[in-house]
Amino acid sequence: MNEKSLHISELFNQFHKDVYHFALYFTNNKQDAEDITQETFLKAMKNLHQLKDPQKVKTWILSITRFTAVDWIRKQKLRSLFPRTISDVTYEEDVNSRHIIGEENWQDLQRALVKLKPHYRSVIILRGLNELSIKETAEALRCSEGKVRVDFHRALQELKKDTNLKEGWESYE
Repeated sequence: MNEKSLHISELFNQFHKDVYHFALYFTNNKQDAEDITQETFLKAMKNLHQLKDPQKVKTWILSITRFTAVDWIRKQKLRSLFPRTISDVTYEEDVNSRHIIGEENWQDLQRALVKLKPHYRSVIILRGLNELSIKETAEALRCSEGKVRVDFHRALQELKKDTNLKEGWESYE
């Protein structure tokens, strides 16, 4: 993407699935994931002029997603005193993730992800589930590649303790 062709509608068309899935894995709630996705693209639209390197637009937008999701969780903790409405609205791509790893493992993964601290959750989602490279993950999280490697390993260890997701995850270590 070059600077002239960098429009929010193109960003949305190209990255909305990645943003939504990150938010869904992070929150384990479809409605929250949709809201975070919307908020992410609103922030991206407002700050598009701050993107320094159009070649790194994916990591830039996923970084916005991560910060938006963390902020969302903080706000949810305050709102938890009030009853929440659970929406049955579904996003098509959500179902695909469940079929890949199976319904039971999907539920185990979601429970375990929610237990992880936010940074570990972000590393697992970006590196393990969205299959970003270590470099891309580091850029999205604004940390060093070494920190991504160490935190990904530690997060995997915590996930393995809390789930039966043993197969397939070893290849990431």
